[in-house]
Amino acid sequence: MIVVDTSVIASLWVPNKMDKLAYAVLKKDNDWVTPLLWKSEFRNVLAVYLRNEILSFATILQIMQEAEELMKSSAYKVNSLDVLSLVNASNCSSYDCEFVALAKDLEISLVTFDKKLCKEFPKIAVHPSVFIR
Repeated sequence: MIVVDTSVIASLWVPNKMDKLAYAVLKKDNDWVTPLLWKSEFRNVLAVYLRNEILSFATILQIMQEAEELMKSSAYKVNSLDVLSLVNASNCSSYDCEFVALAKDLEISLVTFDKKLCKEFPKIAVHPSVFIR
């Protein structure tokens, strides 16, 4: 089991250069968990692709349905004190710290493309290229 952030989830569906790494992570460990926040972040990613006319509305709806299916029963609540303590100890956003808090709570790794998270929390956050080794 691993925590994945929205960047990893989104890379499975939206046009990008990181899709192969995201699929390699899924192949290595397909037991993904994430904070409840992932859906809002993912919707925002899809909104960017929609507004920039990269993906159609019908495609966006299909992607959202598939992502929700992949992540069903895998979203967790996180403790606000834990999140804000991580914010206080880092330069990361509260959104990013939700993923770190969940990984810490479950005592598992967070797989993310976010280099800042990997730098700020090197014992928890790992880049997909490192994870798949």
